[in-house]
Amino acid sequence: MRLSSLLAVLRPALPLILGLSLGCSLSLLRVSWIQGEGEDPCVEAVGEPGALHNPDSGVQPDQSDEDFKPRIVPYYRDPNKPYKKVLRTRYIQTELGSRERLLVAVLTSRATLSTLAVAVNRTVAHHFPRLLYFTGQRGARAPAGMQVVSHGDERPAWLMSETLRHLHTHFGADYDWFFIMQDDTYVQAPRLAALAGHLSINQDLYLGRAEEFIGAGEQARYCHGGFGYLLSRSLLLRLRPHLDGCRGDILSARPDEWLGRCLIDSLGVGCVSQHQGQQYRSFELAKNRDPEKEGSSAFLSAFAVHPVSEGTLMYRLHKRFSALELEQAYSEIEQLQAQIRNLTVLTPEGEAGLSWPIGLPAPFTPHSRFEVLGWDYFTEQHTFSCADGAPKCPLQGASRADVGDAVDTALEQLNRRYQPRLRFQKQRLLNGYRRFDPARGMEYTLDLLLEAVTQRGHRRALARRVSLLRPLSRVEILPMPYVTEATRVQLVLPLLVAEAAAAPAFLEAFAANVLEPREHALLTLLLVYGPREGGRGAPDPFLGVKAAAAELERRHPGSRLAWLAVRAEAPSQVRLMDVVSKKHPVDTLFFLTTVWTRPSPEVLNRCRMNAISGWQAFFPVHFQEFNPALSPQRSPPGPPGAGPDPPSPPGADPSRGSSIGGRFDRQASAEGCFYNADYLAARARLAGELAGQEEEEALEGLEVMDVFLRFSGLHLFRAVEPGLVQKFSLRDCSPRLSEELYHRCRLSNLEGLGGRAQLAMALFEQEQANST
Repeated sequence: MRLSSLLAVLRPALPLILGLSLGCSLSLLRVSWIQGEGEDPCVEAVGEPGALHNPDSGVQPDQSDEDFKPRIVPYYRDPNKPYKKVLRTRYIQTELGSRERLLVAVLTSRATLSTLAVAVNRTVAHHFPRLLYFTGQRGARAPAGMQVVSHGDERPAWLMSETLRHLHTHFGADYDWFFIMQDDTYVQAPRLAALAGHLSINQDLYLGRAEEFIGAGEQARYCHGGFGYLLSRSLLLRLRPHLDGCRGDILSARPDEWLGRCLIDSLGVGCVSQHQGQQYRSFELAKNRDPEKEGSSAFLSAFAVHPVSEGTLMYRLHKRFSALELEQAYSEIEQLQAQIRNLTVLTPEGEAGLSWPIGLPAPFTPHSRFEVLGWDYFTEQHTFSCADGAPKCPLQGASRADVGDAVDTALEQLNRRYQPRLRFQKQRLLNGYRRFDPARGMEYTLDLLLEAVTQRGHRRALARRVSLLRPLSRVEILPMPYVTEATRVQLVLPLLVAEAAAAPAFLEAFAANVLEPREHALLTLLLVYGPREGGRGAPDPFLGVKAAAAELERRHPGSRLAWLAVRAEAPSQVRLMDVVSKKHPVDTLFFLTTVWTRPSPEVLNRCRMNAISGWQAFFPVHFQEFNPALSPQRSPPGPPGAGPDPPSPPGADPSRGSSIGGRFDRQASAEGCFYNADYLAARARLAGELAGQEEEEALEGLEVMDVFLRFSGLHLFRAVEPGLVQKFSLRDCSPRLSEELYHRCRLSNLEGLGGRAQLAMALFEQEQANST
C-alpha cells in the first residue's frame, strides 16, 4: 500500500529522474573515452611554448593558467639611431604587385602618323590604360596627346622585333595582355577589353585571326596583323630571348608573318582564333562599303574591322558601333526596369516603394532642417543663386548650356511620347528649378509654355510642368600631374615688429615638428622693419628673434634658418612675396605661413600633395580658437566611475582634442602653398594688365591668393586643414587695406570671438550685471 502510494507521488517526476540519470551516464562515459585516448594533440600544439609567438609581430602570448592573453608591446625607437623616413609608393597596387590588364601597341608609319594614327587615338584611346604608337621613322614628331616610340628603321621585321623588345623591357612587369594592331584597323575597344578580362593570364596565348602560311601545314598558322592579335605576358617573356635569333634567321616582308614563324620555330606556339569559349571575331571591310548600311552579323559582332583607308572612314565606323552600343545599353536598361517593376509588387512596400526613375536611388530624405537640399531658381536669362551672394546674375557659360540641354531634352521626350497625335513646340520657359542630390544627380523641375499642334493643324497654348533627372554616371579618376611627398618645402614667415614677441614660440614648434623628425623643409624669416625702426642708434626689435634662430641652428647641426630684412612703411603680402621669390629658384615650393601657425609633418605633406606645379595652388583654411575669456575650458576626463564628461563647447574640433572651441576661419587667406614659377607667371600677368600707378594701388589691396585667383589660370584649391590650429588673436586690420580686405579682416576678428551661444551668454551676463 505504501509502495503504490509512493509510486503515485513520484510518477510525475519519473521522466525528469530518468533524463538526469541518462545524461550523467553519457557524460561519465565520454570522460572515460577521452582519458583512454590520451591528451588531445591539438591542446599539445597550442600549449607549446612559442606556438603563437611571431617575432615580427607586436603581440606575444601569456601562458599563465593555460589561457592565452595578448600583450601589446609598445613601439620603441632607439634615439641613438638616425631617423629614416619611410617613403611609401604612390599606389597600393605597386606594393601588392598588381598589374594592369591590357596595353595596346599600334604600328604606324611616316605617311599615316598624322592621319590614321590620330584617328585611332581619338576613337579608342580613352578606353585603354595605355596606348603606344611605334614607327620606324627617326625623330618622328608626336601629335598632341599621343605617345610615339621611334625605332629609326622601317624594315618590317626590325620594327616588330624592336616593338616586342620595348614592350618587354618597359611594360613586361606591368601588364597581363598586349594587343598589337596596325593603324588601318578599327577596334571595338569595349569588346576587346571585355575579351581580355575573360581570359586566364597563366598560359601562353597567341590569339587573333588565324591565317595559314603558304606551303605550310594546317597546324602552322599566324595571326593576321591587319585585324590585331593578343599576346599574353607569359608568352612575351618566353619569346624575348629568341628575338635576335629570329631576326637573323627568318626573312619575311610582313611583320605578322615574321612573328608567327618566330613563335612556331622557337616556342611551338601557333595562332588560335578561339580559346576558353571566347572567339576572336573580325570583319574584312570591302572597298567603298558604307558602314551605315552594313548589317551582317559578322560586322555587328566584330572586334576589329580592316582595312580602313582614311580617317573619315574610321570616324564613321566609330559612330556606327557607338550607336549600336547605345541601343544595346538602352535595351538592357528597359529590361532591367521591367524586372524591377515586376519584383517591386512582391516587396512589403509594393508599388509605393518604386522610385522614379526606375532603377535609380530614391531622393535624399533629410533628417533635420539643416539637411534639406535647396532648389535653385532660374529662367532662360538669369539665375537667382549666385556664387558671390548676389540676388541675381546672368545665366552664362556651362550653366546656360546645362539649362538649354534640359529644356531640349524635355521637349524631345514630350514629342516622343505623344507623337503623332500631338506635336509640341516651345514658346518659353516660365520657371525653372534645379538641385543637386548626392545620391541621384541633378534634378530639374521646369514650367514650360508650349504650343500643341494636332494632326489636323489645330494649335493651342499649354503650360506644363515636367521633372527631369541627370543621373550620376560612372565615377572616373581625373588625370592629375604626378606629385611626391619627397619635395622640399620652403616655409616663408613674414614678421612685423608687433609679432616679434610671438616668434620664439613659432620657432620652438618648428624645431619640434620639422627639425627633430628631419622633415625635408627649410624656413626663411622675413623681418619687416618700419621706417623708423632698427636704424642707427635704435634698438633692433628683432634681436630676440635672431638670437632664437641662432640657438636653433646650434641645437640642430646642419639646419639653417635664413632671414631677410625689409623696410616698408605699408607692408603688402604681395610685395613681401616679391622679395622672397627673387631669392629662390623657380621650382621652389613655397609654404606661406604666419607666426600663429604651427606646421606639422601632416600639414607639410598635404602642402606637397595639393600644390601642383603648373596646375594648382593650395590655400588651406586654418582652425581658429575662440577667445578663452568667452569660451569655457573643457575639464579633463575624470577617473572611472566619476560620471559622464561634460559636453564639448560649441564649435570644438574633436579630432584635435582642444579644450577650447573654435571655427575654420574662411575669411583669412594668409597661409598658402604654391610653386615659385606659378607665382612669377601670375605676377607677370598682373604687371602686364596693370601698369604704373594703377599697379601700385592694386598691390595695396591684394593678397597672394587674390593674385592667383585673378591673374592665373591655375586651379585654386581652398579646403579646411584641421592640422593648422591657431590660438586666439586679433588681427591688425590696417586702414591702408582695400575695402574688401579690410572688411574680411574685421569680420574674421568678430567671428573669432566665440560661438553664438557663448556670445549670447556673455551678453546675458553683462545685462544681468548692469541691471544689478
